[in-house]
Amino acid sequence: MSRNTQQDEILGNLTAAVSMLESCQAFAALVPEVRVNLAYALLNAKTNEEVAAIDGRITVVQGLPLACGLPTWGASDHLARRIIEIRKYASDFNAVINFKYNQQILVTARRYAQTKGFLFGSVEREEEPDEYSARDGESMPWKVRQLQDKYGEIPQLFYEDAGWGKEPLFLALGKNAVEVASIACDIAELHKQQFAC
Repeated sequence: MSRNTQQDEILGNLTAAVSMLESCQAFAALVPEVRVNLAYALLNAKTNEEVAAIDGRITVVQGLPLACGLPTWGASDHLARRIIEIRKYASDFNAVINFKYNQQILVTARRYAQTKGFLFGSVEREEEPDEYSARDGESMPWKVRQLQDKYGEIPQLFYEDAGWGKEPLFLALGKNAVEVASIACDIAELHKQQFAC
């Protein structure tokens, strides 16, 4: 497959994934303070410009998830670096989404992972050595390596607990953006059923 064809397929897949999320009202409850992004990397991506994401992220408007912009190359720094680093250990994962973490969502996500047979994990930010957290760009390789060392492979669904000035978040991985959007929507719907008022 040519690079241009791959780029077109990735942007189309991201567009379909965004449509899924925007149609999933329950997902609004899983949008964190930092909002949601969804990133999908080219095979062998080495830079942020080789990872497409949602320009402006996904927020909530009138109770519904809404993308602020279109899928664009280089639109994410954090998730782009995350998926590039993850692919060093798990090349089957090309896409990642972040969503809200709290104790109720933790219960739902853990149960969901069990039903799907997903490896479930966590990154303990307080264990990060100062020499990594203090240096720009060093934190991400440490976090991904911690997952690999702790579980022997990269979990498909995991969370990072709160850190100094950092919101705790869930991350789901998949082969493409539609797969990770499906995981997020499934968890949102299950969460709504379990914790409906």
